[in-house]
Amino acid sequence: MVPHIHWPDATKSTQYPNKDLGASAPHDALQPCSSCDKDVTLNILSVLTDLLSLGTGRRIHYVISKGGSETLLQALAAAARTDPPDHSILLPLLRLLARVGQRDRKFGLKVQKAEATDIILSLARRNLGHHLHLTHCLWVLRVCASNVTTGTTLGINGAMELLFKVITPYSKRHVRTVRAAIEALAVLLKSKSNSRRAANRGYLGGLLRLYQDWHHNDVSNSYICIRGGLLLCLKHITNIQLGRETFLGSRGMEILFTSVQDCLSCKNLDPIITTVTQILRKCYPKESLPVVTVRNSSFFPLPGNAKAEPPCEGSEADYESDGEEEAEKDLDNEDVESKEEDYDLETDVNKLRSRPTLDRPEEELGQYEAMCPELSHNFQELESESEEDKSLEDRTENLCSTPSHFIPSATSVKHPNYRRRNQSVTEMGPDPEEKDFKVPLQSWTKKEKCRWDPTDEKRDIVEAVQDADSCEEEDPTRSHMLTLRPLPKEAAWYKKMFYPECEASINPSPGGRLESSDTVRNLLEKHQGDIPFQSPRFYVARAKCVKSIPDYKDLAFPDFWGHQPPPYSKPMLERKHGVQRDKVLDDVRRLIQPSDVIGRTVFDLDEPSHSSPGAPGCLTFFSKFESGNLRKAIQVREFEYDLITNADVNSNQHHQWFYFEVRDMKSAVPYRFNIINCEKFNSQFNYGMQPVMYSVKEALQGRPHWLRTGHDICYYKNHYHCSTAAGGGIRGKCYYTLTFSIKFPHKDDVCYLAYHYPYTYSTMMSHLDMLEQNRNPRKVYWRQQTLCQTLGGNPCPLLTITAMPDSKKREDLEQFYNRPYVFLMARVHPGESNASWVMKGTLEFLVSSDPIADLLRNCFIFKIVPMLNPDGVINGNHRCSLSGDDLNRQWLTPNSQLHPTIYHTKGLLYYLRSIGRAPLVFCDYHGHSQKKNVFLYGCSIKETLWQAGCVVDTAVITEDVGYRTLPKILDKVAPAFVMNSCSFLVEKSRESTARVVVWKEMGVLRSYTMESTYCGCSHGLYKGLQLGTQELEEMGSKFCLGLLILHLKSLPCSRKVMAQAALLLDLEEEVTDRVQRNCSNSSLETEDEPPCVEEIDYNTDSCSDGEGDFSGLDQEIQECLSWVEGETEDEGVTTGQTCSSKALRELYISSQPASNSTALPLRSTALGVYSGFESSPA
Repeated sequence: MVPHIHWPDATKSTQYPNKDLGASAPHDALQPCSSCDKDVTLNILSVLTDLLSLGTGRRIHYVISKGGSETLLQALAAAARTDPPDHSILLPLLRLLARVGQRDRKFGLKVQKAEATDIILSLARRNLGHHLHLTHCLWVLRVCASNVTTGTTLGINGAMELLFKVITPYSKRHVRTVRAAIEALAVLLKSKSNSRRAANRGYLGGLLRLYQDWHHNDVSNSYICIRGGLLLCLKHITNIQLGRETFLGSRGMEILFTSVQDCLSCKNLDPIITTVTQILRKCYPKESLPVVTVRNSSFFPLPGNAKAEPPCEGSEADYESDGEEEAEKDLDNEDVESKEEDYDLETDVNKLRSRPTLDRPEEELGQYEAMCPELSHNFQELESESEEDKSLEDRTENLCSTPSHFIPSATSVKHPNYRRRNQSVTEMGPDPEEKDFKVPLQSWTKKEKCRWDPTDEKRDIVEAVQDADSCEEEDPTRSHMLTLRPLPKEAAWYKKMFYPECEASINPSPGGRLESSDTVRNLLEKHQGDIPFQSPRFYVARAKCVKSIPDYKDLAFPDFWGHQPPPYSKPMLERKHGVQRDKVLDDVRRLIQPSDVIGRTVFDLDEPSHSSPGAPGCLTFFSKFESGNLRKAIQVREFEYDLITNADVNSNQHHQWFYFEVRDMKSAVPYRFNIINCEKFNSQFNYGMQPVMYSVKEALQGRPHWLRTGHDICYYKNHYHCSTAAGGGIRGKCYYTLTFSIKFPHKDDVCYLAYHYPYTYSTMMSHLDMLEQNRNPRKVYWRQQTLCQTLGGNPCPLLTITAMPDSKKREDLEQFYNRPYVFLMARVHPGESNASWVMKGTLEFLVSSDPIADLLRNCFIFKIVPMLNPDGVINGNHRCSLSGDDLNRQWLTPNSQLHPTIYHTKGLLYYLRSIGRAPLVFCDYHGHSQKKNVFLYGCSIKETLWQAGCVVDTAVITEDVGYRTLPKILDKVAPAFVMNSCSFLVEKSRESTARVVVWKEMGVLRSYTMESTYCGCSHGLYKGLQLGTQELEEMGSKFCLGLLILHLKSLPCSRKVMAQAALLLDLEEEVTDRVQRNCSNSSLETEDEPPCVEEIDYNTDSCSDGEGDFSGLDQEIQECLSWVEGETEDEGVTTGQTCSSKALRELYISSQPASNSTALPLRSTALGVYSGFESSPA
């Protein structure tokens, strides 16, 4: 029975004003009927074919919306019931179904509902001997199988066995049919049940042999599509564990690795190489990390009954799952990157509204009054006490964490390794059981000038070392000795400083003591003293007071010596084509060709006796210093090393930050470093970011720079996983490799490598000392207090900065007391060192003599916590504190014992709110690992509801839009800041962050998180450049400028302030405009990650392989219109022309075999006798 077509009168075509609506006319007429009007039917099908072949997919979607898929399926069923089937009707119907079905998301369900799966399979079986008809059936079969449920049904009904009868070894005949069969099979194998069936029946080994055959014979690379289709079949089968095991048992790793070597030199074969690389990496046998446990090598006992166990993340999938793409979300940064972001938005208006509440008894807030001395200061002592003496008193008072008041903290709990926190060093004296305690240096008690002299500094630091030596000789238990890491001098005694096993050959000094004072003296003779706010003396004094879990005894040279920004900016690294696949293939080569693999452990924190440091021809590693993180180093090949980082203390996760020393290198030789246990599923290392390196030799030659370095950098998923035993209950965690190569500038240098520019706790504390010493005390009000003691026993500093009152007159003092507050904090996440560099810029600007800074101090009182997580920074953590918790997820209900810095920071904010002095601006400085630029996250009820698709009644929900003012200002004044990267959405997953809690509970409208990229900028003055410390510090100072402009826009100001500001800001704007005119700063935010030269595959199966792209199928169908029976098709050549509808109708009719004619059959190997398959059940 042929479907009857009711064709509308041509004169009524004007009824369709929209040109695309013309597609509905033939569709409406295409209804099955008992009467037969073949010519009309062919005309309708021809018109539909022409309409849907031209233009965009809009017409096809319109046809789908009007039930076109169902109509075509009904017509197919009617046409297939005729005996014999009329292929002049069936072929255009099949083509239309393929075109429409691939764009109909519910096509598979519609096929099942119409019971058309059996019809399509039946048509394919009946046309095994006719390649043209069979190809059309295979196209529709492929489209139907794109729905996994329908594909599974087709597999149960024998679709795979049918396809394996069609797929042949290499041949130039019937290439289009073979290709269509392979592509249909690849889609069928996306179903796990079909993949299991294929693996169990031996089809995987046959596919491997087929691929070998096509690869070997296709020397001219004419059939890349067929080779790629076979690989796609293998890729889908190996998505399940059984498939991977079968693949390995069939020597698939060796076969594909060998075959891909022939493809690397041909760029046209990139799709082949990409798919092979994905299969090889996925099927690489899973291994556990070569460590006893993934937990940190150090352990810290928590106070009270708290357990030092990390939360078990139920979202982690078992690594032996059936290859489904991982729904990984990076919750480490306040970024909304998932396609399901709207589901995380908070849509409960009651939860979004500000709700001032207390998480503690109100009487506890009184203790925070001591943290606001500026509100009760009468400045009477200015008349009787010189500023010089007071400055000295303040400095000595703050040295080595002597708090000016006591706030209960976790350390109030008795612990054998910690003294009582409410007593200072001078009150109690040294604890004889505390080995890491160091008596304050005597040099700090001397009368000093406000400006320090480099000569005095060199002398004092030598005295400090001598004092420390004498202290240790008198009572070794009292001294916390630090030794500077040995330096790359030709003299042997430099090397002897850290290698006691070599002392016998280096003529040690009497008593076995190293002459460390001589070492430091020689060093300081070379120190230029020209690094702003950096003093080795101040650093050593502060470092000796630091308490670490591993009890560090060594100083890293860059932190001691200092860093000076280089005189140039480094552009983002251009990604080399094919770098990721080359690295993956190198990894696979270890398994296939292990003859050159050394596998020697050269550094191991867990078992130092098992490492082989100083072995001939290998590098020497070290990381036992403040903020250092490297757990294990394994020499893989002569110039290649696998590196493993430490988890956060009391945790088995958050492996990302690294900072370590390497020495004994050769110059101009590329060394490859693979950090094999990274956890983030994406990284800016794939988009131009480089790690940083510091060369000691370069520093001693007057170039003390942390520099971006490395080439052949990429970040990808590897074959390591976290076993349940090693992970402490977490199963199947996947790891990623960061790989980079470095050519060291000097032979036998000492170099330091880090994830980002390091900024240690001791650096911060010494920087505060320098700022306090160098400020103008007559203009700058500065108070440094101890907010609380951390779990590890380190003081968390709290700063108060504002302008001194002009006089003691009542109006001047009132202006001083009534200044609004700005609350700033940074470094809650230890690995985000860029946040500290931004904070450094903020602090230096605030105490500077810049007229804008002077005016800003007169406008605000700044409360600043420059480092919220000192313990994490000291111990080389990436994310957590010593409790193993992410402190930026504890703001809702912080624990006073486990999270003291958060508890007391929140308490101080509560106190300010309780006295009516809630901050005008709150900002938490962070770093972002997956986005470029600098930007703010804020909070908005309306924007959150709008984004979630909720109806917003503006009469009921009112909101001050002032939260947008500051980011808009920063977009104008800060070159690295991009307004369009900002977000003001409130997510459920962020409800316990500082930004959201301060906004809700403290009622601070302008509550922000400021994110600074680890990488560089995609807009503005720094477009295409990686941000260095100079640009980060500049961002900190520009933030201050933005605050001043915000004050002028938002708050009433005196005429004097307005006049000063107008003059200063006019000058600033003139400079800014001049700079902006010299660069092109697009105001439109494009996609953050521009496409790379090659597809980047972060997950095993996430790389696009084309199976979801039907443009190829459209092209095949279009080419079909130019086929002529028997013409050139056997050679795989197409004419590239389109026949007219009339010619097509004639072709369809003439192509039907007559009763006395024989259709051109496929050769016998296509009928199921190919020996490559173990079985082909019917």
